[in-house]
Amino acid sequence: MSHIVVIGAGQAGSSLVAKLRKDGFEGDITLIGAEPHLPYQRPPLSKAYLLGEMELERLFLRPESFYADNNIILRLGQRVTAIDPKAKTVTVGDEVISYDELALTTGSDPRYLPASIGGDLQGVHVVRDLAHIDEMEPRVTEGARALIVGGGYIGLEAAAVCAKRGVKVTLVEMAERILQRVAAKETSDYFRALHTGHGANIREGVGLDRLIGENGKVVGAVLTDGTEIEVDFVVVGVGIAPSTQLAELAGLELDNGIKTDAHGRTSDPSIWAAGDCASFPHGAGRIRLESVPNAIDQGEIVAQNMLGAAKDYTATPWFWSDQYDVKLQIAGLNTGYDQVVTRQGEGQTVSFWYYKGDQLIAVDAMNDPRAYMVGKRLIDSGKTADPAVVADPAADLKPLLKA
Repeated sequence: MSHIVVIGAGQAGSSLVAKLRKDGFEGDITLIGAEPHLPYQRPPLSKAYLLGEMELERLFLRPESFYADNNIILRLGQRVTAIDPKAKTVTVGDEVISYDELALTTGSDPRYLPASIGGDLQGVHVVRDLAHIDEMEPRVTEGARALIVGGGYIGLEAAAVCAKRGVKVTLVEMAERILQRVAAKETSDYFRALHTGHGANIREGVGLDRLIGENGKVVGAVLTDGTEIEVDFVVVGVGIAPSTQLAELAGLELDNGIKTDAHGRTSDPSIWAAGDCASFPHGAGRIRLESVPNAIDQGEIVAQNMLGAAKDYTATPWFWSDQYDVKLQIAGLNTGYDQVVTRQGEGQTVSFWYYKGDQLIAVDAMNDPRAYMVGKRLIDSGKTADPAVVADPAADLKPLLKA
């Protein structure tokens, strides 16, 4: 009877092992995670959990009993230090574990500020796992002064939570506008107005030069324009990087992550990868997606393929972000867009539709689930939408699905 080992107890790893059992795998399964907690969902960490609106137990993807009932061995709070593909073993502490098939669902790691500019000072935080949030939460109090470094979705979500708890927020983004890497100017303008309306100070085209510390604790910051500000804590949201260290040590091919084929198999035929850490074929190139839906779907496809299904993974990208009372839903990928069409609703309801030539490729929908749903279905099916219809707020979008 074979043994499948999965390294990485996040969304992808949990989905993968659950799918293995659901599809009838009767061999041994071991799920290894570096954190001491049961596999949990990350998106609420920087929102509901940090706000105190969600208990720890509600973060868990499945109760502990699920793993016991399905004979899945959990090895939590343990770190794999080596993989030997020839011997088909992984090393955990002083123990060597044999596998027949191995899956890497190691996720991604936050980017930190260099120690040379104060990144190692007390009070400088990243937002990635439970320990990070638990460490930061006591500082997020009314009247505290926070510097948020980075105007991507993580930074903006952290800014929103801080502002909701009465923190005085300054956010700096080195690019000329927030969300520049991932969204159109229209979406940037929307969220800038949202945050400034809640009292946040958004500084664009300005970066962090260095942090100022006293007795090992951050007390201030010098920005690239020479401005000096006093701060009580700092949140660093400058992106994440795929966790590929183990794959690299094992000699696996890398390409913006762990390189896999369309089935999720790496350059070693007995090793697979899924989730944030994996790059896979997409269209004429390759892609790596950092999202919960991708982690779930890819994890499940890899589980099926480990059992011989030979299914190609076809990504249908979608994402979301919650900031204040606005829910942003994103369908598709806007890479290469040359036109953005605005569909204005009432109040904070609006959607931005991205076109590449005549083809609809993505939609950003703010508090507009109907626009998101129609856009996603059109994109998934390869259809497009008449920009004139989209731009008319009185026009019904549903007929577009039948066109």
